[in-house]
Amino acid sequence: MFSPIKNTKVYEQVIDQIKEMINEGTLKKGDKLPSERDLVEQLNVSRTSIREALRALEVIGLIECKQGEGNYIKSDFKDNLFEPLSIMFMLEGSNPDEIWELRKIIEVEASGLAAKRITDDQLIELKEIALSLNNYEDEEITAEIDKKFHYKIAEFSGNVLIFNILRTVSTLVDHFIKDARKLILVHEGNKEILASQHFDIYLSIERHNSSAARQAMREHLDFANKYKMKLK
Repeated sequence: MFSPIKNTKVYEQVIDQIKEMINEGTLKKGDKLPSERDLVEQLNVSRTSIREALRALEVIGLIECKQGEGNYIKSDFKDNLFEPLSIMFMLEGSNPDEIWELRKIIEVEASGLAAKRITDDQLIELKEIALSLNNYEDEEITAEIDKKFHYKIAEFSGNVLIFNILRTVSTLVDHFIKDARKLILVHEGNKEILASQHFDIYLSIERHNSSAARQAMREHLDFANKYKMKLK
């Protein structure tokens, strides 16, 4: 299972072995790690090195410690990307246009992938979300439904990285998106246009037409971007 370690920077090698076991499939999401005592015996290292390694793995979000139970490979990584990416965004002095551009690149391709891979049950769910955009007068509720629609398409693309990166990026600019929606909805008829655009995206995905889905998403984001520019 594990190999004895006799080199310097012991805790880093402990980490490498655990990562390798994950890569090989020996350890999977939600699995419990051996106890500290067992790891000490199997790896032939000190308890201090084991604790350093476990602490480092916890900091980077790979494992979680459950009080009184032990250490587990995390089963949910949805928040792991947000903090480092948001800090990088602030340190680099990035502007919302860069996030919007990234979002457009991701979402257009995600729509094409979803059209190929979406299941019948997922289609039903996506249709219900698209139709519900017309059911509420409260813009806060509608904005949440709008975000959910986009997140679901990314999820139904079948690509975990696309889904998590989009969700992370969107979290950074949620307030910006809501402000853009407010400007869009000032103009009479735009609420219906937005709802129609979302349903067109859904219909393209339902028909499993990847090129049409990409085009429909591109047109929708370009429409929103036209109003977003007025926020500057």
